[in-house]
Amino acid sequence: MPGRYIQLTWPHEPEAYPPPKHRKACRYNAFVPDGLATLSLSLDADVAGAVSEAERYIHALNAEAHPALAPLARLLLRTESIASSKVEGLQLGVRELARAEARVETRGTASPIATEILANIDAMELAVQHAASTERFGITDIVAIHSRLTERSVNRESAGRIRTQQNWIGGNDYNPRGADFVPPPPADVNGLLADLCDAVNDDRLPPVVQAALVHAQFETIHPFADGNGRTGRALIHVVLRRRGIAPAYVPPISVVLAAARDRYIDGLMGFRGDRVSEWIGQFAESVARSAHLARHYLVAVQALTTRWRGQLSAAAAPRSDAAAWALIDILPAHPLITAPVAATATGRAKAAVHQALIELIDAGVLIPLSQSRRNQSWEAVGLLDLLAGLESGRLPEIGARALG
Repeated sequence: MPGRYIQLTWPHEPEAYPPPKHRKACRYNAFVPDGLATLSLSLDADVAGAVSEAERYIHALNAEAHPALAPLARLLLRTESIASSKVEGLQLGVRELARAEARVETRGTASPIATEILANIDAMELAVQHAASTERFGITDIVAIHSRLTERSVNRESAGRIRTQQNWIGGNDYNPRGADFVPPPPADVNGLLADLCDAVNDDRLPPVVQAALVHAQFETIHPFADGNGRTGRALIHVVLRRRGIAPAYVPPISVVLAAARDRYIDGLMGFRGDRVSEWIGQFAESVARSAHLARHYLVAVQALTTRWRGQLSAAAAPRSDAAAWALIDILPAHPLITAPVAATATGRAKAAVHQALIELIDAGVLIPLSQSRRNQSWEAVGLLDLLAGLESGRLPEIGARALG
């Protein structure tokens, strides 16, 4: 990405808390990228082909979407959010996180790591559902996404606040000496974010190219004290949804990025040099792989729900309008479910939901996680195993066979 390095001086801080060697003044180079509006872009045939293939895979992923499959959309969005947290080192096993989510849904508490990951799911939902549909995307929308992401984190005091101090990546915690990368000074941030939002609202580039540039430029600006990576990956889906290429299902791109984290970081560093086209090609390949993976898992989850229906029919054969059938429909969005969530998601009365839960337990579709009647939750049999495979980037056997 074209830009310029400016040399700045970190002041001497004799009264500061760092060790003596970090209190000394030091010089550092901050990178100020040019605006995306001025970028002159030329893609070679291989990169253009990768972009075209990525868009074909996204179209294929969304081709069979319809309202009845809305729970599958939440499943993919949830997976993307969890994988985006994983890139930042925030990771829990699928069962631990699902149980934390169930506790929160019944007004319980969760660990700090689980709380941050669950906040990322909320932020991603905000990004895709609200910010992606607003007439003109602006800085306030970015701030809203970041605020939702970090308002429950240990650094919640910076939630939704564009930085007013210099930050950096790598090196030490006290000054930018030896940092791997120093983003632009605070005085340049708002202007660069305004240019970034103009790029989000523009539709002249192919959607995947646009998403690649917006994401990498956001990470280069690094406008917040914390949470930049997760916010920047949410912007990928803002672009794809606004451009109409992913109207229902988001490809879980962060699953692929997390699996090759060093390559991802190297790609972003290359973008800040003269490897913009290379970054776009790398990004497009990640998008294609994630959309391909997601399509296989949608098939596998649909096969699992078909199996659940067969089990319910064999065990209880409830009426066609029974709540148990409606509960099966929404289970993909809630791998661990509680009675209040089941009632809200299905729109059924508490008594009907209670009967449905009993029928699904008897059919082997749900497993109660404790014997206590208080704050009870149930696991959908087989779903968390599929999610673990999706989050690890492995193709499922069922989906692979069905799609050939």
